[in-house]
Amino acid sequence: VRLQASGGGMVQAGDSLRLSCASSTRPFGQYYMTWFRQGPGKEREFVAAFSKSSHTYYADSVKGRFTISRDSAKNTVYLQMNSLTPEDTAVYYCAASRRVILSAMTSRDMYDYWGQGTLVTVSS
Repeated sequence: VRLQASGGGMVQAGDSLRLSCASSTRPFGQYYMTWFRQGPGKEREFVAAFSKSSHTYYADSVKGRFTISRDSAKNTVYLQMNSLTPEDTAVYYCAASRRVILSAMTSRDMYDYWGQGTLVTVSS
């Protein structure tokens, strides 16, 4: 599985941005498709996920502001990010795995496939 993340950029606080993650295979129904991020000097952290059964999950820090969605025809997962703050500044990675279980969904160790990352910079 190859993942290609895109859509990052530099925006101001309060702005919106949409990230895309294109998969080389048809992931939905077989893989968890998940977004992580890694801010400056921070550990990589879970942001949002699309489960095999099409449920969505969010980190508390982005709930209500970010929305994960998908386009099955394009094998693509999106992350719509609204009301961005400087604390959202990070490299955003998409990841995929067949072996994820719900209780370990937020652990990056569960994911076998990673995109290259796309940088989001939010200025105040």
